[in-house]
Amino acid sequence: MASKIVMVRYKTKPDRAGENAQYIEKIFAELRLTSPAGLRYASFKLSDGVSFVHIAAIDTADGSNPLTQSAAFQSFLAGIKERCEEQPVAVELSAVGSYRLFD
Repeated sequence: MASKIVMVRYKTKPDRAGENAQYIEKIFAELRLTSPAGLRYASFKLSDGVSFVHIAAIDTADGSNPLTQSAAFQSFLAGIKERCEEQPVAVELSAVGSYRLFD
């Protein structure tokens, strides 16, 4: 089973960054409760206060992303276009090296 690592980056409107962070906090609260197998996930707010980066490593037998089954994640996605000044861009990453990042 090979890991698929995806990074998503976007920029929210200045007045929507706090709201966006609250949606993200709800995702992590749900993940702590449900503990989905095959998912390692992190979210970061950049120093400008409005840009966000999410990194997900997916290790499922069929390659499906457990995050898409999260009700909190679906709520987050529902208004993402309206919250953003720069829309989300997803890229798949190929690890060259890592020290404990996804252990």
